[in-house]
Amino acid sequence: MGLNMNEEERIQGCFSRGEGGGFQIPMKLVVVGYALTSKKTKSFLQPKLEGLARNKGILFVAIDQNRPLSEQGPFDIVLHKLTGKEWRQILELLALSSTMNHDPISEVEASRFQQERNFHLPWAIYLIYSEDYRQTHPEVTVLDPPDAIQHVHNRQSMLQDVADLNLSDSYGKVGVPKQLVVKRDASSIPDAVTKAGLTLPLVAKPLVVDGSAKSHELSLAYDQYSLRKLEPPLVLQEFVNHGGVLFKVYIVGETIKVVKRFSLPDVTKRELSKNAGVFRFPRVSCAAASADDADLDPCVGELPPGPLLERLARELRRRLGLRLFNLDIIREHGTRDRFYVIDINYFPVNVGNSEIIKAECYLYSNDGRVWENARI
Repeated sequence: MGLNMNEEERIQGCFSRGEGGGFQIPMKLVVVGYALTSKKTKSFLQPKLEGLARNKGILFVAIDQNRPLSEQGPFDIVLHKLTGKEWRQILELLALSSTMNHDPISEVEASRFQQERNFHLPWAIYLIYSEDYRQTHPEVTVLDPPDAIQHVHNRQSMLQDVADLNLSDSYGKVGVPKQLVVKRDASSIPDAVTKAGLTLPLVAKPLVVDGSAKSHELSLAYDQYSLRKLEPPLVLQEFVNHGGVLFKVYIVGETIKVVKRFSLPDVTKRELSKNAGVFRFPRVSCAAASADDADLDPCVGELPPGPLLERLARELRRRLGLRLFNLDIIREHGTRDRFYVIDINYFPVNVGNSEIIKAECYLYSNDGRVWENARI
């Protein structure tokens, strides 16, 4: 049941460091068990984050996927971004138990859950539900619930909550581009586009976001004939001119951080009439495309109003059930207050910004129920 950390680390993690380097009041260690891909681990666990977390009494421990979860920990928080079916089932069970005030789950209740989810409950998973385990692990917070994550991994459902919200106030209006889902038969796309009333050019995106590079590829289709060259399953979105700049809005608990990235350039009517075909873009608005220090036209580079983003983030946290995600937002070119959410990503790669790092530590400490009144 060890945490794979030596005694010195355990002792150091349990004390806050005071002025002059001395130790002050002992604090409870918040243990964050993480289950991430090697790529995600490298981008997320930056030295700056680990250092600040250690000073706040937060320890990150890798979860071994080859061992039963009951033999690891105990964890205050389980942080994850894996897509395996069995791993998702384990987290569903953990999330379910946390909503039942941590009461022991009877064999009858476990059996009912098993039937509803239609899967075989392995012994290693069932151990999570034994009374013994619940007494040893009274609280486990899962960041974030698997069902909520699945919702934003599918671009058919990803933006539905934004569309349903239809946010509009004195600071601006937030919507989503008109879109169409195509699951098969590329030859039928032109007719489907005409029937749906979509206007060219169209942005084509893979239907499922699975973390692979391919799932983040975009294509821009200029004419009806070229639509047949696309590869379903996919989502087609009307392209909205936005000055070639996109706003990435990082949401960590109640903290919001906005960065600017270069995006696809505007398409004029003249260009649309002269161009044909499908143009592919392997990775748009990545970190290398930062526009934070660029000399932009204020009409293009001005950030969305803070109160508008705060309301949007608050509503989406509630509707999506997520605490770690980011929004890709564009401003319609020629307007000041017309915005579109074009993508939502769960647990995006850490941008390396100190405000985000501090917010992450604050989120983990709050969910670990240690520093409700702390200020980072």
